[in-house]
Amino acid sequence: MALKRLFGYLRPFGKRMSVGLVIKIMGTLVELALPYILSIILDEAVPAAAAAGDTKAGIRGIIFWSCMMLVCTVSALILNIIANRMASGVAKDAARNIRHDLFDSTMRLSCNQVDEFTVPSLESRLTSDTYNVHHVIGMIQRLGVRAPILLIGGIAITLSLDATLALVMLAVLPFISLTVYIVSKRGVKLYRSSQRAGDEMVRIVREDVQGIRVIKALSRKYYERKRYAASVDKLVGAETRASLTMSISNPLMNIFLNLGLVAVLFVGALRVDGGECAPGKIIAFIQYFTLISNAMLFVTRIFMMCTKGSASMNRICEVIDAANAQPAQVEDQPSDITSGDGDYLTFDGVDFSYFGDKGGALNLSDVSFSLRRGGTLGIIGATGSGKTTVLSLLMRFYELPTNCGRILLDGRDIREIPPRQLRRRVGIAMQNDFLYAGTIEENIDFGRGLSHEEIVRAAEIAQAADFIGALADGYDHKITAKGTNLSGGQKQRLLIARAVAGRPEILILDDASSALDYRTDAALRARLRELSGEGGTPITSIVVAQRISSVQYADLILVLDGGKIIGSGTHEELLESCDVYREISESQMGGAILD
Repeated sequence: MALKRLFGYLRPFGKRMSVGLVIKIMGTLVELALPYILSIILDEAVPAAAAAGDTKAGIRGIIFWSCMMLVCTVSALILNIIANRMASGVAKDAARNIRHDLFDSTMRLSCNQVDEFTVPSLESRLTSDTYNVHHVIGMIQRLGVRAPILLIGGIAITLSLDATLALVMLAVLPFISLTVYIVSKRGVKLYRSSQRAGDEMVRIVREDVQGIRVIKALSRKYYERKRYAASVDKLVGAETRASLTMSISNPLMNIFLNLGLVAVLFVGALRVDGGECAPGKIIAFIQYFTLISNAMLFVTRIFMMCTKGSASMNRICEVIDAANAQPAQVEDQPSDITSGDGDYLTFDGVDFSYFGDKGGALNLSDVSFSLRRGGTLGIIGATGSGKTTVLSLLMRFYELPTNCGRILLDGRDIREIPPRQLRRRVGIAMQNDFLYAGTIEENIDFGRGLSHEEIVRAAEIAQAADFIGALADGYDHKITAKGTNLSGGQKQRLLIARAVAGRPEILILDDASSALDYRTDAALRARLRELSGEGGTPITSIVVAQRISSVQYADLILVLDGGKIIGSGTHEELLESCDVYREISESQMGGAILD
């Protein structure tokens, strides 16, 4: 199945492959002619020269056939180089298409699917698995053509040279074929095991790279080294088992081939002694036997790489199929903005569990609320209370089952809104969002083609303009990967600037100001409250925070605990009605209201 899908990727390159295969066939056939020409020189040209008694006439025949050998050698070299370069080009282009499809599929996976595959496994599939497939595509075109021609052509020519010797040689081929079949069948399972071990090692490396500062701060280097060493040992063990199993084929083949060669030499010597065969044919026969032996080794190598490539292609297809198996989405439609102050966002009896129908506790239970257009929703609660889960369902990162309530946006069930259209209306900044290596302007723009004026406006709203202006190169300042050359507050302000730069209908801040000082946070909140009046389009805000000061001016505040709403209302209402909210407020603000 995997190889069938692989051939689908090769189909667009059919013409280039056909030309390359023809050139490869021509080069291999010319190569096959070399031992035959040598037998002519030894059995015909040399005896003819000796019989003629004329040195010049005798040498003329030897020189002619020697020149033919030289022409064939050079021709085989040039044709094989051309064919190999064409094969490499096809492999490069086909692998590029596979990588693009795999990356696109990875981007389209739902969060549930990403959780099932795991991020390290997806990284491994995008790197090592695509490399294995790339290698197989090139090898199929190079050795996949040359080896069968050398094998079949060599057998055909040896049969024409001496059928008896050829049959002696062919007697060992069934044993070689059986060895290749048994070893390859076992190898597929072993390579899959080694790939899973590789995923585990990538996961540990990824975790350690991301948490390197914490590891150093807590002096856990030796612990992580042991954990990494254990994963490497597991990978080495899996790779060793796979390699040992696959490497058995070469020694076994060499044994069978050498036994066949000994038998050929023994029978050939008897036939030469009996005058039934010429010495030149025996020498040519040995050369053809070498070509056939190499062809069999190439076939074994092809089976080994195809075994590994098949396992890799299966893993790639799993991701592509998973992405394509998601429910079909309706076509994008223009954003439907209505006027009025009615309910804009509604959660109606929402129940949700990350485990789906596999059992387990609900992460959200009977969550219901409504928010008018242009209003602000504040969500507060302890870690694990379900705050981010509410946002994930709104963004359709996870799909809400049909029997678990409804989420309405402008009166329309979000399950009926294509994810792309829904997310186009939203600007979101998360606490642990990412910045990539590039300029500040590029990170705020995020590939949306925004003007410099829009980027400056977003930076001013996010309270980032001052620190950007203090940099020598301003908006052209280079940020390292993950923004490691910025402070936590600077990174969060850039993330907020990115969120507001696209003038969203819904602005989501998921604990996105936790690293800001109170003064900057207050200035940011004041500026965000002014946004709704700009441009005539009211902005609906959702703020998830640990600070009471970040949500106290919200039109509606939800207090979550264990996935349930234990309090809802304005700041003043919750101070009166919700003990948990009051305790948080008093612990953070001493009951006062800060601005």
